[in-house]
Amino acid sequence: MTATKTLPAIAHTSEATAEKPPNKFRQAFPQYAAISPFFILFAIFGAFPILFSIWISFHSWDGIGPMKWVGLEQYSYLISDPKFWKTIGNTMIIWVLSTVPMLLLALVLANALHNATRFRTFYRIAYFIPNVTSVVAVTLVFGSVFSNNFGLLNAFLQSIGIAKVEWLTQPWGIKIAIATIVTWRWVGYNAIIFLAGLQAISADVYEAAKVDGASPRQTFWRITVPMLRPVILFTVVTSTIGGLQIFTESRVLFGDTNNIGGPGDAGMTIVSYLYQSAFIKNQFGYGAAIGWALFILIVLFSIINWRLIGGTDEQRLTSRAKRRADRKIAVQKAAQEKEAAHGVR
Repeated sequence: MTATKTLPAIAHTSEATAEKPPNKFRQAFPQYAAISPFFILFAIFGAFPILFSIWISFHSWDGIGPMKWVGLEQYSYLISDPKFWKTIGNTMIIWVLSTVPMLLLALVLANALHNATRFRTFYRIAYFIPNVTSVVAVTLVFGSVFSNNFGLLNAFLQSIGIAKVEWLTQPWGIKIAIATIVTWRWVGYNAIIFLAGLQAISADVYEAAKVDGASPRQTFWRITVPMLRPVILFTVVTSTIGGLQIFTESRVLFGDTNNIGGPGDAGMTIVSYLYQSAFIKNQFGYGAAIGWALFILIVLFSIINWRLIGGTDEQRLTSRAKRRADRKIAVQKAAQEKEAAHGVR
């Protein structure tokens, strides 16, 4: 009797063990272990510095001694700091002088490359080479080009009867020199991105426009540019982020640690001021506050660019149709009021 009662229990236990679902964590552990180095390195060299910079922005710290809690004093001083606002002005002017011509020139070059039939690969490589060239080497070369006394640009101006320009001592000359370096370095990169967007546009669209009698200029502005809106948005946002973080060009162009922005701080950008505050004056708390103020500026300008350039084609067409309908209604209403006024007379 005892044996007959025990055997079914053993069979039931073995059956339950066979039906037990596998451990999902053990199955996925090799995959998690394979990708864990990235997250560990990111936590150490990415997430921790970001969180620590927030913490030290509320402290007064020279990088070695004890921290002193100051709360929002760093940010309140930042708002009233005239040098900080000057660096914002310098950065914005350099950004406009570099980004606007850079993107326009990149779009023109991409359109030319798209329509080119010979040596297309050679031109792509030639335009992209400046982007992979060391920015320090490029800045040193352009420093000799814009040199006040022996620069190639001044030599060319004097050869055609124009007086030389003090490029590296005048405020606007400094900004133009830095903007030129940025434009030369990044125009090829953006041209390659625009070229990829152009190749994604169907050739049937251009053939239909040609059948309708559209000129090349109309085709470019009414078909190519609207259909490249997502690519343009990407290049504008990335150029804005990069333009607001300009540092190496002005740092190498002048080289003097005590005069990092050139004469009159005309070339000092926001990141240059951050570097000067944190690593030269050892005001790490104030440097962290400048960094987070820069982050807020980048977010604001990215949102503005998104609002100006972003949106789907359907939304654009709907808003355009609404504006046309509003204009038509306004014209009809003005005509009716005019007729009513003539009837009264």
